[in-house]
Amino acid sequence: MGGALLRAIWNYRGFILGSVRREFQSKYRNTMLGASWAVLSPLALVLVYTLIFSQVMHSRLPGVTSPYAYSIYLCAGVLTWGLFAEITTRGQVMFLENGNLLKKISFPRISLPIIVVANALVNFAIVFSLFIAFLLITGQFVGLPFLGIVPVLAIQILLSIGLALVLGILNVFFRDVGQFFNIAIQFWFWLTPVVYPFSIIPATLQPWLLWNPMTPLIQSYQRVLVDGQWPHWPQLVWPLVLALLLCVLGLKLFRKRANEMVDEL
Repeated sequence: MGGALLRAIWNYRGFILGSVRREFQSKYRNTMLGASWAVLSPLALVLVYTLIFSQVMHSRLPGVTSPYAYSIYLCAGVLTWGLFAEITTRGQVMFLENGNLLKKISFPRISLPIIVVANALVNFAIVFSLFIAFLLITGQFVGLPFLGIVPVLAIQILLSIGLALVLGILNVFFRDVGQFFNIAIQFWFWLTPVVYPFSIIPATLQPWLLWNPMTPLIQSYQRVLVDGQWPHWPQLVWPLVLALLLCVLGLKLFRKRANEMVDEL
C-alpha cells in the first residue's frame, strides 16, 4: 500500500505542483499588486504584533526584559498555529470541494491532502521568512537552537495531515463532522498557550493542558524563538505518537473508503 501510494504521488507530481501553482496564482488574479500581496499581508501582520504588543501595550513576559519578547512569543505561536489551522480546516473539506474533479478525472485521490499541505506550506514559508527577517534586523535571532524548529515543524505537519485526512474522509459521510470541527478548533486555540504564557495557568490544570498535542509543539517554538533554547524533546513524544496514529488511521480509512467516497459525493 505504502509503495503504491508513493509511486502514484511521484507519477502525478506534475499534477500536484500545477495545482499548487494555480491556487497560489488564483488568489491574486485581477489584483493590481498581484503576488506582492503574498508578502504585504503577512508583513502587516508581523508589524502589527510588534508595534501594538511591544510598543503600545508594553506587554512583557515574566522574567524576560527584551522589548520584543512578547511580539516574538506571539508570532511564534500565532504563525505556527495558523499553519495547523489552515491544513486541518481546509483538509476536512478537501474531498467535498473537489467532488466534481474526483468524478470526472482519474488521479490518485491521496494527491488532495498533499496539495492542501503544500499550499499551506507555501503560505507559511512566506510569512515565516518575513518573521525570520524581523528577528535578524532586531538582533533577536537565536542562532543554532533555531534548527530545533525543524523536527518540531515536521511533527506538527504529520499531526495536521493525519487529522485532516481522518476529518476529510469522515466529513464525506457525516457532514456534521466539519461543522463540529469548525467550532472545536476555536476552543482548541484558546486551550493552547498561543497568546498567553503557560505559567499563568493554575498548577492543577497544567498537566491536563499538556494532553493537548498542540501545547508542547507551540511551547517548543516559543522556547526556541524567545528563550534561545533547544526544544524539550521528551515533551514532543506524545504529539509524535498521536501524529503517527492519526496518519495510520487516516490511511486505513482512505484505503477502505476511497471508492465509496466518490459515490457519496
